[in-house]
Amino acid sequence: MERGPGRRALAFAPAHLTGLFRPSTEARDPRARGSVGAGLVLEVGVRAYARLRPSERRLVHVHSSRRSSLPISTEVARRLLGSRKGALSVRLEHEVPIGQGFGTSAAGAVATGLAVAAVLGESPTRAIEIAHLADLYGGGGLGGVAAILGGGLELRHRPGIPPFGRVDHSAFSPSFLVGVLGGPISSPRLLRSEPVLRRIARAGALWEELPTRPDPEEFFTAAGRFTDRVALAPTALRALLRGLRRRGALSFQPMFGSAFAALPSTDRARAATLKWLGERGIATVELRCARTGARRLPPPADPGAPGRSADIVRPAAASLLPRGPSRRRP
Repeated sequence: MERGPGRRALAFAPAHLTGLFRPSTEARDPRARGSVGAGLVLEVGVRAYARLRPSERRLVHVHSSRRSSLPISTEVARRLLGSRKGALSVRLEHEVPIGQGFGTSAAGAVATGLAVAAVLGESPTRAIEIAHLADLYGGGGLGGVAAILGGGLELRHRPGIPPFGRVDHSAFSPSFLVGVLGGPISSPRLLRSEPVLRRIARAGALWEELPTRPDPEEFFTAAGRFTDRVALAPTALRALLRGLRRRGALSFQPMFGSAFAALPSTDRARAATLKWLGERGIATVELRCARTGARRLPPPADPGAPGRSADIVRPAAASLLPRGPSRRRP
């Protein structure tokens, strides 16, 4: 973080695929609300570049390379700035699609929070707390912020952010296939639907059956069963998941999106899966889990854009990004 006129900072927060979860929102303190469950923290995600300039007025501008409305990230920036005067600008760069189950609302909120906190001299703990509350009340998700504070396979044993919640992270070494089939799905709409929440709660019983430290196959199997029980996947995506499984690839629908994640059981199954997806013109990328969670980064040399950071791996996930502006409001 640079100090002096025009202070600036850069932060990164990984994307996340929720495999299964069970809401838990009864706690009096909202910092202890969220969900239990399990998911994969990805090596790609959202970067936030924050800059604070002197101004006699209080100005906040949050924008994205995806030209999307960003109410949750904007709320994080506004709350951190508080009553201070200054012109605060935040630019987000999304390396994964918005509204497709990649946890972009949580990643955007955390990246924004860490970058803005850096230019304001606030603590990362304060940034994470505000990001969690903004995501929770903004309808973005029920545990995504807590999940991406570490890497690998995450298991949320107790809802909420630290010190209220408890999330265990373990290494997840195999790569897996990810693709998108269909338009974005609105998380806020689903998370406000009582029938949907009841189905999720019933399917969430699968969480109790997961081993303490599931291996990749056990996680993908449980996530696939959760997908089938919740039955939120569009018809075309359900058919795709069946086709993937017939070709030897464990697969599930990340919550909530028209996306799929697949783990072929063998090299032969991987080749058959990729051939089958290619014949259908479905763009697919191979991703890995992150080894670490959300973090601040050295600010880029170019003050006009986030730029590329040497410690962030950026595979060809851009092929999953839509060509036009996203309709999702993260």
